[in-house]
Amino acid sequence: MSQAESLTEASARELAETACKKAGVDEGSAELIRIGSNAVFRLAGRVILRIGRERHGFDEARRQVDVARWLESEDFPANRALDITQPVDASGHPATFWVSVSEKEEYAAIGQVAEIIRDLHRLRAPESLGLTEKRPFEEIEGRLEESRNLTREDEEFLRGRIAQLKDSYERLDFSLPQGVIHGDANIGNVILSRDGEPCLIDLDSFCIGPREWDLVQTALFYERFGWHSAEEYQTFVDVYGFDIMKWRGYETLAGYREISMTLWLAGKASEKAAEEVRKRVLAIRTGGDRRDWAPF
Repeated sequence: MSQAESLTEASARELAETACKKAGVDEGSAELIRIGSNAVFRLAGRVILRIGRERHGFDEARRQVDVARWLESEDFPANRALDITQPVDASGHPATFWVSVSEKEEYAAIGQVAEIIRDLHRLRAPESLGLTEKRPFEEIEGRLEESRNLTREDEEFLRGRIAQLKDSYERLDFSLPQGVIHGDANIGNVILSRDGEPCLIDLDSFCIGPREWDLVQTALFYERFGWHSAEEYQTFVDVYGFDIMKWRGYETLAGYREISMTLWLAGKASEKAAEEVRKRVLAIRTGGDRRDWAPF
């Protein structure tokens, strides 16, 4: 069994107990919220604990904490890391502690999403933060190698499609300047605090790159999935000040995102996920409708 497969609710709870003891944080009656790339717990005292699934990633976890502390110094509305030494080594897994934004998951309005992305893009990160440049095809090729529920035929198709997208990407002329990007910006990562204010969460993909990466998912959710209305998308464009769908590179980034979302799902070991992956790959292969893609 791989390290990634071995993280169950029982083992995650053991790691949570270890992390809390090391950090001196009250575990209380820890509530398991989910197990994905991280096991996420809600602890006593409005604290969120995230435990990395893999037995590595301490550098990435440290970077997330550093990013959160820099954003706090800028008074930017984002996840706040607990004021303790982090990450904590929980039996080889990186554990990080965060201030809970809210007890419920309520998404911000689309205009607020656009505003928070726009304001983020106006920031300039200090060199000491050591942000890496976005390398999208290292990311997606890594996901392809780790996929568990792809047929050989689907894997070969996606490998060829990724090669096409990579060739197209390398020839793009970006309209917006490079700089700080969230890396996974969409309405699902801007939630309302318990005071009703928008807050940017999930800093895992934070890096330096073309700003278009932070706009493509909202366009994709509108244009292909129907998750945003035309009015909502226009609000997003008006507030941010740029329409990525009018840029010639949109199709390349949208195609990349579709495959990235599909390969993320292909890493989940369940028949339900496998069925959804097969449906998505068929739609990508044939140009079929994406409006029946189920959110995960």
